[in-house]
Amino acid sequence: MYRRLSAVLFPVMTLFFIGSMYWGYQEHQEKNSILIKAESQYQRAFHDLSYHVDQLHRQLGNTLAVNSASQSFQRKGLVNAWRLTSEAQNEINQLPLTLLPFNKTEEFLSKIANFSYKTSVRDLGKQPLSPDEFKTLKTLYSDSEDISKSLNGVQEKVLANNLRWMDVEVALATEKSNRDNTIIDGFKTVDKKVSEYPEINWGPSVASMYQKRTVTMLAGRMSTPAEIRERAAKFLGLSAAQAKNIRVVENGKGTEYASFSATYKANKADNPIEIDYTQKGAKLIWFTNPRDIGKQAVSIEQAKRKAGEFLKKHGYEGMRPISYDDGNDAAVFTFVDTQDGVLIYPAKLTVKIARDNGDGVAIQAGDYVYEHRKRNLPKAKLTSAQAKAALNPDFKVSRQQMALIDNDEDKEVLCYEFVGKINGSVYKIYINADSGLEESIEQLPA
Repeated sequence: MYRRLSAVLFPVMTLFFIGSMYWGYQEHQEKNSILIKAESQYQRAFHDLSYHVDQLHRQLGNTLAVNSASQSFQRKGLVNAWRLTSEAQNEINQLPLTLLPFNKTEEFLSKIANFSYKTSVRDLGKQPLSPDEFKTLKTLYSDSEDISKSLNGVQEKVLANNLRWMDVEVALATEKSNRDNTIIDGFKTVDKKVSEYPEINWGPSVASMYQKRTVTMLAGRMSTPAEIRERAAKFLGLSAAQAKNIRVVENGKGTEYASFSATYKANKADNPIEIDYTQKGAKLIWFTNPRDIGKQAVSIEQAKRKAGEFLKKHGYEGMRPISYDDGNDAAVFTFVDTQDGVLIYPAKLTVKIARDNGDGVAIQAGDYVYEHRKRNLPKAKLTSAQAKAALNPDFKVSRQQMALIDNDEDKEVLCYEFVGKINGSVYKIYINADSGLEESIEQLPA
């Protein structure tokens, strides 16, 4: 019996063992293949990063070397600097540096990219580089050389010692980044150097991109938790007894980002309704009621009307819907502020309407909070007909209106907004009401 059983089981177990060995070998080979591929990608990204930063330094030098009146070559040099910096940023994102402090260098490259782009897109014939901008270029030329040399130093050590980027990933993932690692130490050194650079005058267009939205920008006095509770209760239409169940928490106490979060649950089984307010001025930043939404019973047109009524009920006067996103169970509408009939695009917000009964279930009003204000709007120098003449003759205009938008230099400009069709697609085209130039083009969903 035993022999007969062994005769059957032994070949089966042998085959099973051989199969397990083969499977393990295959897994090992596949794992090695993945590791080799990842290492190759990291190595390529790092060497490309070193190369592009070196080329950035050269391109900035070329831009400074030409005659100050050679605007065409300056524009070419600045466009190339923008392209190279964007490439470098992309390569940094491909490296396993998410857990490593390298943000100063990334921010520095981001500012170079924005400075180069915003300077190159303007008409340098009418608005040539200023003395301050030439000074900035010289500083960037010097700083980029320093970064390039530091990266080349790391690169030389990587090649000389056959260092692996996979070791960096393992070290960071296991929180052992404090141990001796040539690559990690090299990148820390680069970031430390960048953090010690003197402050650069990037100009107002770039500086505005990095301007922090803090409570200091807002009007009004500092609110108390009790005032926020009262405001949240009024927004939700609660009685005094129900308002006692609103929980108010202060966020970022004592910092420039101080705000309040108000949370309310009508029943224990409900998802909590949440509303965030700025501490200064008690402005609503966002609101969400994450309730379950039932069967669709409200059309898009009805939902748009409900959205307008919801905003008006809560004190958002003069808002105009400009677009929507249909999620079937709910629709999200984007509204912009208006002043004297002009659409104020910087002051926008979104409102989410449940398609079962038309209730407003969410508001995102961060842009509106910081951009809603009375503006001294300029008068249009061009007539509507003159602005329309700048359009492609084949562009069929269906409607037009005045709008204030942020242009590529982050400056607010008054434009004629034309909506129409060309080549089978719908577009919004913004023509500067002063210069007649196309400031922006946006393709709309069909």
